[in-house]
Amino acid sequence: MKSSSNLGDAFFSRLEALSFNLKSNLSGYFGGKHLVSTHGQTVEFSDYRDYQLGDDIRRIDWNLYSRFEKYFIKLFTDERQMQVQLFIDCSGSMGKTNPVKKQYTLASAAALGYLAVHNMDKVTFHTMTGNAAENKFGTIIGKSSFFRAVSEIEQIGFEGETDIEACVTGTDISARNGLTVIISDFFTESNWKKAVDYLLYKRRQVLLVQVLLPEEIDPAYDGRVNLIDAESTDAADPRNMRMKIGKSMRKAYIEAFADFRADIADFCKKRDVGFISLCTDTPIEKVLFSELFNIGIIS
Repeated sequence: MKSSSNLGDAFFSRLEALSFNLKSNLSGYFGGKHLVSTHGQTVEFSDYRDYQLGDDIRRIDWNLYSRFEKYFIKLFTDERQMQVQLFIDCSGSMGKTNPVKKQYTLASAAALGYLAVHNMDKVTFHTMTGNAAENKFGTIIGKSSFFRAVSEIEQIGFEGETDIEACVTGTDISARNGLTVIISDFFTESNWKKAVDYLLYKRRQVLLVQVLLPEEIDPAYDGRVNLIDAESTDAADPRNMRMKIGKSMRKAYIEAFADFRADIADFCKKRDVGFISLCTDTPIEKVLFSELFNIGIIS
């Protein structure tokens, strides 16, 4: 992984100062690092409340009793372990013809996964192909398991089309126990918005990561060119065509693409879903230390 993604030991060590932010309480397992507003057995003091019959008398604050002659119970914060689910779009447009986009996508997933395991969270990598998602490495807990998975992640193939809706809704999603990330270019005819709504129904925090090549944002094509759909498996597919590209057509594409990306951003804003759109010429480090920080996903 290091050779293509430039995610070496020095980079991973810099991620260790960061952690995911959660917008709602977790119902996950104890033993993590995420503080929730429910009260548990940690040593970090949270608040007081009046003593009620049946409460553990060991929690009574006797100093307060000596001052007010009234029983108060000490409350402590609860810490939970989050489950981070990473859904990776493995369609042809994500890397079949351009290894840079594939490497950037996998490097982004690896960096987010490392951020989770360092904070004692559980991680799963779900590769989406066709209408099904595969959890290739099982549930990852701890850095040893994580690095074993990362050593194999580059063997993932990118081919064909992906139905994001079917892949996500067909996966066992636990309710209210963490963050789900979908990494894709969202160049798909599938209804990915229904996948997001399904995750929100499950009360999960959601982050969409859009990965794009510079030429997908601002193509430099000119004259007669053959346009081949990276997800097409049939040479006679009507999406494959030969056409003449001029200044007006290029301008129309840029405007249409801006509308396409704005639609994603508007959809996410209305649903309080995190969204970042990345270009492969932007260093991964800037993504994690700037973009995710700006939208409040990490701290």
